[in-house]
Amino acid sequence: MFAAKPLFALGLALFTLPALADTVKVDHAWVRATAPGQDVAGAFMDLTADADMTLTAAESKAAKTVQLHTMSMDNGIMVMRQVKDIALPKGKMVRLQPGGLHVMLIGLNGQIKPGDKTAITLVVRAANGKEQKIAVEAEAHAAGGMTMKH
Repeated sequence: MFAAKPLFALGLALFTLPALADTVKVDHAWVRATAPGQDVAGAFMDLTADADMTLTAAESKAAKTVQLHTMSMDNGIMVMRQVKDIALPKGKMVRLQPGGLHVMLIGLNGQIKPGDKTAITLVVRAANGKEQKIAVEAEAHAAGGMTMKH
């Protein structure tokens, strides 16, 4: 009977290890609503990692292709470019927002209307190389974007 206690404790410790894994907190996820026939949309959110991590990709059944993008000024013109990944420094909130870093949904499977929910999966890599997928549900908002209440 006494031998069972150490085994129980070991089992409990192993069971809780996944809870101790590095994580990314996702807040304020939203996607821009689209007009009929529009086949692209941006998705935006705040990401905070509890260890140095990297957002390496995003996936969604709502679109044929999903890419990570940034927007920047180039000779006075706003230009959108695909980026390989997005650094998520430990404890620092990284905002994916219109006019900056964002997730781009390309080849939409249908119109995204205000109030619709779009499922997006973020693929993040920890410093040790391990990858994890994070499910995100982004609510659609009109072109003006999400209203944030404080």
